[in-house]
Amino acid sequence: QVQLVESGGGLVQAGGSLRLSCAASGRNINVLSMGWFRQSSGKEREFVSAISWSGGSPDFSDSVKGRFTVSRENAKNTVYLYLQMNSLKPEDTAVYYCAASDNLPPGIPGTTAVEYDYWGQGTQVIVSS
Repeated sequence: QVQLVESGGGLVQAGGSLRLSCAASGRNINVLSMGWFRQSSGKEREFVSAISWSGGSPDFSDSVKGRFTVSRENAKNTVYLYLQMNSLKPEDTAVYYCAASDNLPPGIPGTTAVEYDYWGQGTQVIVSS
């Protein structure tokens, strides 16, 4: 099993920045591909960004490309995933979820929710206009 714990959400004005963090622990953390998804009220969960366990270029949705960056840090027993969100817009308001998979091949940052087996509890981001 893998445990994911997110933090860093909050309320910010449009144009501002927030940094989300996700800590992954448990088994197979060295082969965890990890990603961020978000879900706003009345909408389906959508892909935001992901990075493969083997490194390489991360992937981003078109709606956040150029504004968000993602990075990961591998520690001894924990993998940390960060989402730096800049130039935030009201439409970025959502619950953001960290996701992980230990089944993705190297170099493939999964971009669909079905590719992920583990999910965090979510952290709320509200961007006011």
